[in-house]
Amino acid sequence: MSGTYTEDVQRRCVLPFEALPSEVRLLRRAAAAQLSQWGVPAASDAAQLVVTELATNVVKHVGEGSAATLILERKRELLRVEMHDKASSLPSLRAADCDSECGRGLHLLAAMAVNWGAVATAIGKAVWCEIELGQDAGCLRMERATDALETYRARSGTLQQGRCEAALAESAVELIADLLHWTSARGLDPHDVLDRAQMHYEAEAEAA
Repeated sequence: MSGTYTEDVQRRCVLPFEALPSEVRLLRRAAAAQLSQWGVPAASDAAQLVVTELATNVVKHVGEGSAATLILERKRELLRVEMHDKASSLPSLRAADCDSECGRGLHLLAAMAVNWGAVATAIGKAVWCEIELGQDAGCLRMERATDALETYRARSGTLQQGRCEAALAESAVELIADLLHWTSARGLDPHDVLDRAQMHYEAEAEAA
């Protein structure tokens, strides 16, 4: 499985994969890691469940080993999940009894998603759904930090290093150093600013 990332106002992650049971597990982990980097880990469980259902449907109904692509797109309070494959037949929502596996995945999507659908594409079809992103105070802080880091890395020309944790950590250190220079240039005490930030962090961590 390989991934390419396109950064814009609506964050977007494209993950091509081969429709195999072993790839479904890797795809689920990749989705969880991406949501964590976007600062919305609270949506990880729902997103992983949706990704599993969509990818498993490709394995079952399109065929093992077929090429497919998962797209995750962050749209403010919503996460859009799209599964693209090369089969032209569109899925339909049918009544599913307790003993029927066929169609159960779509009922699950309909129950979990704000909206969902399927559309024909130039090479096949795309099944999509949108999930609400529940955000607590910690998630909002992570989201703001991620936004700041991405903007900082873009202006410093370091986006080509990738989105690995080591690169993000180094960018965080550089950003904090720049902020300390900024506070000092305005007559503030950098040590006092750091102490106050640490106090805020510890108070919120203890409350959580």
